[in-house]
Amino acid sequence: MASGKKATNFEQSLHELEQLVEALETGNLSLEDSLLAFEKGVRITRECQDALKNAEQKVSILMRDSNGDATEMPFDDDGNMADDD
Repeated sequence: MASGKKATNFEQSLHELEQLVEALETGNLSLEDSLLAFEKGVRITRECQDALKNAEQKVSILMRDSNGDATEMPFDDDGNMADDD
């Protein structure tokens, strides 16, 4: 399932970002390594922001009714829209 893979990649990216922050906070990296870690962190942050923006847009589209108005839709325990049938 593609959405599961994307969620896993997002979670992995967040974990990698946390590790970069921890490495930078220790102060044990050289200046060059610190700059490389910072650059990688910025890239990962942008990728995560893009993923969140795309998810927000999908949710917004899914929650519009036939008139184009936003509607509240219930979700089940798995995070899927609950069927009213």
